[in-house]
Amino acid sequence: MAEQNEKAFQKQDAVFLSSKKTNVKRNKQGTIRYYRNVGLGFKTPTAAIEGSYIDKKCPFTGNISIRGRILKGLVISNKMKRTIIMRRDYLHYIKKYKRYEKRHTNVPAHLSPCFSVKEGDIVTVGQCRPLSKTVRFNVLKVEPCSTQKPVNVKKQFRMF
Repeated sequence: MAEQNEKAFQKQDAVFLSSKKTNVKRNKQGTIRYYRNVGLGFKTPTAAIEGSYIDKKCPFTGNISIRGRILKGLVISNKMKRTIIMRRDYLHYIKKYKRYEKRHTNVPAHLSPCFSVKEGDIVTVGQCRPLSKTVRFNVLKVEPCSTQKPVNVKKQFRMF
């Protein structure tokens, strides 16, 4: 059974809780859980398969399809509930001077509970339908930052 920490009863839309069928997907605890492969070479995390969280905006356990752009960037903030801010650095060419200038953009992305992210991690996000006023991307993969050398995540220009 899922964690019930909201006012409304939390359940997955694709799972009928009173089912007596035996050929449905079950995790190691024996509970019925809906999960899927999002495709594009991204593996479904084990926390999504074996976890008990409910997130309708998760690309692995919810009703969200990934289509469009796949982006990579640096996490600069994870203070919101299930949302992160990712910084993308890029070079913009100025034709008049025949040179490049450094630019950046901040991209908000939905973070599924199957991932644990801290500032400085590198994440891969995929475009999906609008999830809120500003969020149009979903985290697909997390690469943890090294603990030996700390990274100034706020202003440093890093290309991937």
